[in-house]
Amino acid sequence: MTEPVSASTRTLVKNLSALDDGPVTVSGWVDTVRDQKKVQFVVLRDESGAVQLVNPRTDDTVEVAETISGLAQGSFITVTGELKHDERVKLGGIEVKLATLEVVTAAIPETPIAADSGIDKRMDWRFLDLRRPEQNLVFRVQTTLEHAWRTYWVEHDFIEIHTPKLMASASESRAELFEVEYFETKAYLSQSPQFFKQMAQPAGFGKVFEVGPAFRADPSFTSRHATEFTSVDAEISWIDSHEDVMQLHEELMVAGLRAVKEKHGEEIKALFDVDIEVPTHPFPRIPLAEAKEIVASRGYVVPREDDDMDPEGERQIAAYVKETYGHDFVFLTDYAASIRPFYHMRNAGDETITNSYDLVYNGVEISTGAQREHRVEVLIEQAKEKGLDPEELGFYLDFFRYGVPPHGGFGMGLSRVLMLMLHQTNLREVVYLFRGPTRLTP
Repeated sequence: MTEPVSASTRTLVKNLSALDDGPVTVSGWVDTVRDQKKVQFVVLRDESGAVQLVNPRTDDTVEVAETISGLAQGSFITVTGELKHDERVKLGGIEVKLATLEVVTAAIPETPIAADSGIDKRMDWRFLDLRRPEQNLVFRVQTTLEHAWRTYWVEHDFIEIHTPKLMASASESRAELFEVEYFETKAYLSQSPQFFKQMAQPAGFGKVFEVGPAFRADPSFTSRHATEFTSVDAEISWIDSHEDVMQLHEELMVAGLRAVKEKHGEEIKALFDVDIEVPTHPFPRIPLAEAKEIVASRGYVVPREDDDMDPEGERQIAAYVKETYGHDFVFLTDYAASIRPFYHMRNAGDETITNSYDLVYNGVEISTGAQREHRVEVLIEQAKEKGLDPEELGFYLDFFRYGVPPHGGFGMGLSRVLMLMLHQTNLREVVYLFRGPTRLTP
């Protein structure tokens, strides 16, 4: 046994190749063991990669050999040994010849999930599922993406806000609300920071952003819905139309994808067989009515009674944009007022449509944005049209009674962006811990 390793003496696997041959200490978990008669091999994996450990069986290595023979996959170990560069070693061209091995924590030999386990079973044992290199990469990509977005916002003088997630009333509608006990009354989990990020506009903040949780009591079991998700929101003052919001949105997406490609592009290609494409801007823009005509000309008529697009329509228009413009993104604009919230501004030339858009990425909608209505008398009338009681919206309407600039913004699902970027078929693959209608653990 050896003294516990400290963070200062431990070397990450990713840094081994840059070192000269010589003594090293590495720590991680056991990925595989090959226990042969004359030599033993252990693949040790840490948060940065994997390395091969080798232990020739000799009279001097009996104790280490016995320890290796009893190792279960997943056990966390610390080893010291001699680093050796050898191009014959398939795993990175390096290996560590063992001197000492300490079992920090031993794993149960029988693992509950395997490579071919179904997604529900893997979600039951998510902490083990997350040990896969692909999963590790997902969350490093997420970190880089969010950092790139924050860098963009900060460099453009945005203010970060953190809005409450307990609401006295609905932020958009009473549909899909989670109700919770709140002392002597009821509260609701926030569906969106919409009202509060708008509140920053009469407060004079100008430009704000938030990355935080949102909740929807949606009983959907689709591959792209969740009851709790991370919402990426921005709101800006002094806009002329939703075009200003779209320009912000596309610049943000370009900045994020460029950062991901630069830092992780090669690894994403190796593990997901996906080439990250940094889009050009401006992104294509197509009014919704025109998009429906294009989709119909491709042989698909959207079978909805309302004026909205459906998932297959989104896939079809995305295919058209890819074929025509070579682009993975498309803004669908000018949505009908009948299917938009009361706070979306109506088009000055056509009251039946709104100054709003949906952003579609690789065939799936990831965001809704719009210019907001800032005239209180118009807001009241539009709320009434939607069957809402202005009295219940009193605190929100007060924002507009004391002066507010023209403004707009968007809300976007972080996990949808990751899912589509990495060409995954299910949201659960890119969410640290998923929450859905039947999933509250782990």
